[in-house]
Amino acid sequence: MRFAVDRLDHLVINVLDVEVSASWYQRVLGMEREVFGKDNRTALRFGGQKVNLRPHDASPEAWHSSTNTQPGTQDLCFIVTVQSADVVEHLKECGIAIVEGPVVKFGALGPMNSVYCRDPDGNLIEISTYGD
Repeated sequence: MRFAVDRLDHLVINVLDVEVSASWYQRVLGMEREVFGKDNRTALRFGGQKVNLRPHDASPEAWHSSTNTQPGTQDLCFIVTVQSADVVEHLKECGIAIVEGPVVKFGALGPMNSVYCRDPDGNLIEISTYGD
């Protein structure tokens, strides 16, 4: 039987320091922190998705994970509902260096305006809007 993927539910980011990363995503991207599971894992919720923060040195028995658990190996794009100028202003207020942008890129739904920065582990974070 063939099937089609409906949506992304969650993803896992390998991090050096869960607290530092969780605080960054809360402060910079407005995500809500959630502690879950018997071992008190940390996740960040936004919309109908979440990002789980996996300590890079967590045991393979405790976490199912990819074979490469090095922090800083992800490129992630998050869609926001404000204009890219507002994203730039917010990043500057947070003291976050802008890597590139605003610049037009092409996402899942077509052209979008993107601003790029890096999280504490060096992951490339693209903050985009389809509404500019």
